[in-house]
Amino acid sequence: MKNQLNETLKRSIEEPDEFWKEQASKLEWNAVPKDILTEENGHSVWFRDGKINLSEQALDIHVRNGSGDRVAMIYDSPVTGTVTKYTYRELLDKVARFAGVLKAQGVEKGDRVIIYMPMIPEAAIAMLGCVRIGAVHSVVFGGFAAHELAVRIDDCQPKVLITASGGIEVDKKIHYIPIVEEAIKQSVYPPHSVIVKQRLQFDTVLPGGWLDFESAVTDADPVDAIPVESVHPSYILYTSGTTGKPKGIVRDTGGYATALRFSMEYIYGVSPGEVFWAASDVGWVVGHSYIVYAPLITGCTTIIYEGKPVRTPDAGAFWRVVEEHGVHVMFTAPTAIRAMRREDPEGSLIRERQLKSLRTQFLAGERCDTPTLLWLRDQLGVPVIDHWWQTETGWPIVATCMGEDHPKERAGAAGKAVPGYAIEIVDESGKEVQVGTEGYVVIRQPLPPGNLLTIWNNPERFKAGYLERFPGYYFSGDGGVIDDDGYITITGRVDDVINVAGHRLSTAEMEEVVATHSGIVECAVVGITDQLKGQVPIALIVTTSGVGEEIEKEVNQLVRNTIGAIATLKKVYRVKRLPKTRSGKILRNVLRDVLNGREPRIPSTIEDITVVDELKEEL
Repeated sequence: MKNQLNETLKRSIEEPDEFWKEQASKLEWNAVPKDILTEENGHSVWFRDGKINLSEQALDIHVRNGSGDRVAMIYDSPVTGTVTKYTYRELLDKVARFAGVLKAQGVEKGDRVIIYMPMIPEAAIAMLGCVRIGAVHSVVFGGFAAHELAVRIDDCQPKVLITASGGIEVDKKIHYIPIVEEAIKQSVYPPHSVIVKQRLQFDTVLPGGWLDFESAVTDADPVDAIPVESVHPSYILYTSGTTGKPKGIVRDTGGYATALRFSMEYIYGVSPGEVFWAASDVGWVVGHSYIVYAPLITGCTTIIYEGKPVRTPDAGAFWRVVEEHGVHVMFTAPTAIRAMRREDPEGSLIRERQLKSLRTQFLAGERCDTPTLLWLRDQLGVPVIDHWWQTETGWPIVATCMGEDHPKERAGAAGKAVPGYAIEIVDESGKEVQVGTEGYVVIRQPLPPGNLLTIWNNPERFKAGYLERFPGYYFSGDGGVIDDDGYITITGRVDDVINVAGHRLSTAEMEEVVATHSGIVECAVVGITDQLKGQVPIALIVTTSGVGEEIEKEVNQLVRNTIGAIATLKKVYRVKRLPKTRSGKILRNVLRDVLNGREPRIPSTIEDITVVDELKEEL
């Protein structure tokens, strides 16, 4: 490794067993692990013989230790005008009773449960209720279309599906019941039971046999937490893959709890009793790790926010939450900041608020451009920290760690390697490149605790996607550069997954949908740089003769209906032909370059170089 190591990072890499044994001792295990680090099929496994429960760590322990009256969770919903606070004792009661509801539905350890809900307290209660009895939850973002939900149902085969009447947007309501009904209709392995949180804003009639969330919880007996093996799956979280088939990332239990507790202290610099707000959604990994589990395990107050950074009611929405709830550390995506800056370029809405509690602002989800980061730093007057991690890792890989003595952030870089991550930049052959040279970002095994165990129902895909390309390393799928001081800049994906406002979307999956249109001969979907969202998808289509201009709207609607609104195509271009290699592979790198206004890098394998000139004229 050529990047500089501080003492904590150095120790975590040279003595991983002892380092993580020490961190694990900060939790209250039901069975303290002795096998700290083992290897299985070339991948690290942590605390194999330990037993623990995430729900107990997040709730019961704080109540037993005298913090039951501390506020555990604040539900702040500008779209409904609601603010509700739950103490640790109150939240524990609701979670224990919901675990009883699941038990009454026949859910046992190892059974899967899908959660398809908006940002309401019941989403977190459902998650914690699942892990309380060893059930494996899979949260599906509430904006996904029926087809996408059906794909996930069939992959994990849940015994129960938990949903709500619907989600509330700025100017509309999204009814979930028809989506869930259609998804179940499409699925091969439908759930045995459906539980619905009925919301006052919806006039919902439950389909026959479906259960009402509130009534079921009221009638249920509370259930104690069940200790599970450290390696027992806590959840499956689907992320887009380049094949178009979603990958079900499997997270363990004990390693995850250990890593999250460490990250809150060392990376985010947060102490028990403080207010930590991750302005994200429980459908994404940020919501799992830093809305639900990490803050509660640490004994913090977490915030579930049902709203937007703008238009609820304005670009000052986030700062109202920070002021009213005394947020100490906040975490959001750069796209949210860009949206605020667009509507409030002078930061006048920020200055209207008393933000004395705010100590640090973290950003992640996609790379933050330097102007946006510097603008926010100037407005807030506190450190603004960009950092980098993945659904697969579950917690940060690269960051400026606020738990260090003298952390120094650097605009444009994601920070330095976090303890536990031995990061290298390598070339195609796996050889480490010179400092300052771009290459593939890899992490030398063993990975630290909290990283993925495998891909659900597909261990071969796990090995092929992450472990086999560079033996002895985890391949992140991203490119990057390390400088002389150890700061790491992530340059973006090296495959065809794009990052739209923090949401990873598969362009291969979008292409598959676009290609179903009868008027399209062939197509390509690529991501281009977007000032607000980081990246946006663009479709290029070659059509049959006689197809009218309406095809552009039809293609976009097709993608929205099949994948969901977050996959909306920024633009659909009709072109005469697409650049290909002589073997017939579409040259997406060339398309990206042309669409981004760059001089394309033409490979020697191109079939016909004149296609590039045609594209420049057409686009």
